[in-house]
Amino acid sequence: MKALKYIVNAVLIVALVWSCKKVEDNFDFVATAQAPSNITALYGITQDNTGVVTITPNGEGATSYAVHFGDGTAEPETVKQGKSVTHTYLEGEYQVRIVALGVTGKVTEVTQNLVVSFRAPENLVVVIENDQAVSKKVNVTANADFATFFDVYFGEVTDETPVSANIGETASYTYQDAGTYSITVVAKGGAIATTDYTQEFVVTAIVQPTVSAATPQARNAADVISIYSAVYTDVAGTNYFPDWGQAGQGSSWAEFDLNGDKMLQYINLSYQGIGIGETIDVSGMEFLHMDVWTADVSRIETSLINGQDGASTEKPVWSELTADAWTSIDIPISAWTDQGLSVNEVFQLKFVGDGWAAGTVFIDNIYFYVETPSAPVAGAPVPTAFASTVTSVFSDTYTNITSNEWNPGWGQTTTLTTVDIDGNNTLKYEALNYTGIVLDYDNPTDLSGRTHVHFDYWTTDATSLAFKIVNTSQPDGASKESEVAVSDLVLGSWQSVDIPLSEYTTNMEAITQLLFSSSSATVYIDNLYFYTELSDAPTTAAPTPTVAAADVISVFSDAYTPITSTEWNPGWGQTTVLTTITLEGNETLKYEALNYTGIVLDYDNPTDVSGKTYVHFDYWTNDATSLGFKLVNTSMPDGPTKEHEIAVSNIVLGAWTSVDIPLADYTTNLTGITQMLFASSTATVYIDNLYFH
Repeated sequence: MKALKYIVNAVLIVALVWSCKKVEDNFDFVATAQAPSNITALYGITQDNTGVVTITPNGEGATSYAVHFGDGTAEPETVKQGKSVTHTYLEGEYQVRIVALGVTGKVTEVTQNLVVSFRAPENLVVVIENDQAVSKKVNVTANADFATFFDVYFGEVTDETPVSANIGETASYTYQDAGTYSITVVAKGGAIATTDYTQEFVVTAIVQPTVSAATPQARNAADVISIYSAVYTDVAGTNYFPDWGQAGQGSSWAEFDLNGDKMLQYINLSYQGIGIGETIDVSGMEFLHMDVWTADVSRIETSLINGQDGASTEKPVWSELTADAWTSIDIPISAWTDQGLSVNEVFQLKFVGDGWAAGTVFIDNIYFYVETPSAPVAGAPVPTAFASTVTSVFSDTYTNITSNEWNPGWGQTTTLTTVDIDGNNTLKYEALNYTGIVLDYDNPTDLSGRTHVHFDYWTTDATSLAFKIVNTSQPDGASKESEVAVSDLVLGSWQSVDIPLSEYTTNMEAITQLLFSSSSATVYIDNLYFYTELSDAPTTAAPTPTVAAADVISVFSDAYTPITSTEWNPGWGQTTVLTTITLEGNETLKYEALNYTGIVLDYDNPTDVSGKTYVHFDYWTNDATSLGFKLVNTSMPDGPTKEHEIAVSNIVLGAWTSVDIPLADYTTNLTGITQMLFASSTATVYIDNLYFH
């Protein structure tokens, strides 16, 4: 039954359509900056027939907006990002113009239609649908002329609070029970007048999965015996509906296809069997896994049937199920063996529901598995240390130094192969009691500037693991060689080890040999390298400048008197955050998330640096991969005389580094500098002593 009623009074409402055009930017001094984009204006109204409209502009990369109201009654008003402006309109249609201001001069203009009307909502169209993914959830969408929002009364409880949504959007509600409900939609405008719509709607429960079960993880073939799964290789010849008489109990089956993902569907489950294509020994496995979806079965019994000595023996295990969702089940093999069942000749599985011939289950990903794999499936973690801080022995990530011998014949039991794991070269040591890596005796490796040695290991059977560093040029004793053991070994997953070189007594100036030792185990090794650990921040101030003050034009330095700078890190759309900190009594600029940042000098009194020969600054960073410095003369036309950026080559990490760039390298007209910019890789960069000399 449907009822449609209209209540018409004079109401205020707004409708909008929009078009936009981009205005050429006025200033182009930041090469990386973009004009504002995705500019819109949100209209709000007061529901009192006064014609008061609230305009809230918004966009990406904009800092402020000029709002032109379009009715000829007022001058445009400037609105900051996130703020609003109100204006009183007469009834009519207006072209509201929004001019978004971005990075100093770059603007984007949007013209948006505004209709102010004193009418009730009309042409109400309501769509009510059962959600396709969530059981008993209903979605309501409403559209109407002259309406801004709508309330929905879903009709399950009395005195309910309606669910509201904007016109054109969706209001949703999940019922406790399926059934028929009276749903009322009330479209509202700017006054008391409303337009209502009521429909009797059948709320349904979902009786089959709408999404697939989680995809099983990659496993080695030796670690899994699959019965039914698209990820692994199933036992050939398996029968998923053998004739055990269950069809006579009203049970049936199908292979349900969910968007290309197939799964077993057992309907009116009484009992159901699976005849495995061959007898399997699962005594070496640790778990049976399966994923089960159901709307109406509360628990399921799973039995393994073993055929040892020609006699069939089975034992059940019950698992609780969650309605309307996938239940991931992992049953320990011990749940059957503890009942006295042998599992060395399993040839059948059996499922039983908790209601006889009632309810349907969907089952996917049936497999036996070993929780701890026999070998790594994925490669070791990709190192993140900066290459400039690394001396690498074995890693696909870095350039490796010369190593003349791997596992040299020193009487060990160890065998070494290099294996490919997920596209990553990895060292596989078997029967590892000890093994050596000989670098270059003629050109020993100096590690005295490094702070740590790193390697990743993977093992399932090692009870000990140690790493030795040798300097064969030293006499026998502590300075020649020392070994550090890895504590708390973790089995079955990649583990990263970082040993401070301070724990070694070896003289690190001329390393020629490296050794691993273990408990005759199988150990995989990757990413063996030495590195310098970087501080999180500088602990000392930048070097004190020594240039005579008479030869300097200083922008930022405690050593000199600075010229006028009117803005630091002005809002040009950058991610950069600037704070001024003190290091050893010395003020220092700290730029975080530095993509670019500006320093505005004095537009009215540009700085003439044409008489200087260099620009100098000191920087400290532990994560920047790039750093550039730009000089801008905004009085010049667009082109090389207006602005030019020079990149710092060979970024040094973890130490104060002084930069002196010849001003002759810049094409910028140096007689009237008004802006300077730093650019980097969204890094944290400390800057001090910025001056020309």
